[in-house]
Order: sequence, then structure tokens, then C-alpha cells
Amino acid sequence: MAEALGGVDLGSRWPEPTRGEPRRIVLVGRTSARGLRSVSQALGALEEGRPPQGLDLLGVVLVADAPGRLPLGLLNRIRVLRSVTHVHRVPWIPAWRLGRPPESLPRQLATLAELVGGQAQHEGAGS
Repeated sequence: MAEALGGVDLGSRWPEPTRGEPRRIVLVGRTSARGLRSVSQALGALEEGRPPQGLDLLGVVLVADAPGRLPLGLLNRIRVLRSVTHVHRVPWIPAWRLGRPPESLPRQLATLAELVGGQAQHEGAGS
């Protein structure tokens, strides 16, 4: 996701703005039960003030963990997340599974690029 949007992937740690790392953040997770639980825990940590001060949450990005529709239980968890922050969903992109750029980028990535102030990377895309 960071590569597609021109961002920085910090893994599971919080950025340190005092060290020149980004202040504006997007939490990214998969739409699996484990991924949604991790996003919920990160949002809870933000609410409790555990990360470094001065971070600006732009929203949550949920990347499909598989093709097809989500089960109702996972959709309900996403509704709860939407009650707390902006949630952006990215569909299943088979090329990402193989570590390749997709032939074309879904429109959701262009919308996210606008949100984060970047530009969706189209390398390998047949635009």
C-alpha cells in the first residue's frame, strides 16, 4: 500500500515525528478477523494517547484479504470502525499476492492518493 500511494511503511510501529518521520498516518489492515482486530487495537491505542503526540490519523485502509464478498460478521466489524473514523476499502488485487504491480489500479487507490497527498503509482499499469 505504501508503495502504491508513495508513502512510508513503518510496519507495526508508530512514527516518530520528532525524528522527521510522517505526522499524518493511515492505518492499514486486511479485512480478515485478525486484521480488523489489529486495526481496532491501534485505534484504541490512539484514543488512549499511547503513540507519540502530534500524529494526525487520516483514516483506515482495509485491503481485501480474499476475492469475493465478506461474511456478515466482518462487515459488522467494519461498520463499528466506520463509527470511529473514515474507512476506505481496497478490493482484492491478485497481482499484489505475487509481489507484482497490478495491470491497472482500482479507483479506490486514486481516491486514497488524493487523501494522503500522494499520487498512485502506475508503474506496470496499462493506463
